[in-house]
Amino acid sequence: MPEHVVVVMPTYNEAESLPGVLARLRTVAPDVAVLVVDDASPDGTGELAERIAAADPLVHVLHRAGKEGLGAAYAAGFARAIADGFDIVVQSDADGSHRPEDLPRLLASLADNDLAVGSRWVDGGGVGDWPLSRRLLSRGGSAYAGFALGLHQRDVTGGYRAFRAHALRAVDPATARSRGYGFQIELLLRANATGCRIAEVPITFDDRAHGRSKMSAAIIVEAFARVTGWGLFRLLHGGRLPVASAKAVAAPAVPAEPAVPVVPAVEVAHA
Repeated sequence: MPEHVVVVMPTYNEAESLPGVLARLRTVAPDVAVLVVDDASPDGTGELAERIAAADPLVHVLHRAGKEGLGAAYAAGFARAIADGFDIVVQSDADGSHRPEDLPRLLASLADNDLAVGSRWVDGGGVGDWPLSRRLLSRGGSAYAGFALGLHQRDVTGGYRAFRAHALRAVDPATARSRGYGFQIELLLRANATGCRIAEVPITFDDRAHGRSKMSAAIIVEAFARVTGWGLFRLLHGGRLPVASAKAVAAPAVPAEPAVPVVPAVEVAHA
C-alpha cells in the first residue's frame, strides 16, 4: 500500500545549501514531502524556504522563534509530521552531508523494520575526505556510546534516519533531554529499549559544501556527559535503561490517513 513520507530538515543559516539539497531530493524522490524547520536563521533561510514552498506544494516550512538546539528543532518537526498523519518520518541535515540519493535505500529497509539508521560504519558506508582525527572522534564516540549503553548499532551518533510513525510515537521525542547531537543517541537508546526493529543501512556522509558546521565543544561535552550518566544508570540498575517516558512500540491496527497537508503517495520499495 502506498505510504506517505516526509523529510524533516532543521535549518539555521543554510541559505546556500538548501536549494541544492531540495533539488537533489526531488530528483530521487519526487513524491516525498519536506518539512523545513527553521530556527529564525539570520541569513534568511526561512524566507528562502517559503519561496521554494510557494513553487513546490510538497515543501512546507515550520518557523521557530530562535535557535534552541538540534534536538528541539527535530522534536518540533516530528510533532508536526505526526500531527499531519505521515506514515514515515525521515530526519536529515539540510547541508548536503546526508545524501538525498541514499534516501530510497533507507525507505526500502522499512519494509521489514520500524527504524532505518543511516550508517557510516557498516560495510558499504563511508565518509567524505575526513582527516584521521575526525574519523577517530566520530567512530570513537559511537563505540563509547554503544559500549556504555549496550547498543548493537555501529553508528550511534548519525542523524540520517527514517522512522515509521508508530515507532516515532513510541520513542516520544518531545520528552528527550538532549538538545545537541546527543539527541541522536537518546532516540536510538529509546528505540532499542522500546523494541523497535532497527536496521542499519549503509550511507555515505559528505562534508558540507557551504556554510559552517554547527558542531562545537559544548555539543560534544553534552553528549559525552549524558551517555556517561545513562551508562552509569544502566550499570547500577542491572542493565535497565533510563527511558521511562518511552512506550513499547506497536504497529497501529489501521494505518493512519494523512491529514493536512495532503500529499501524493510514494511507494516504499520492498526488498
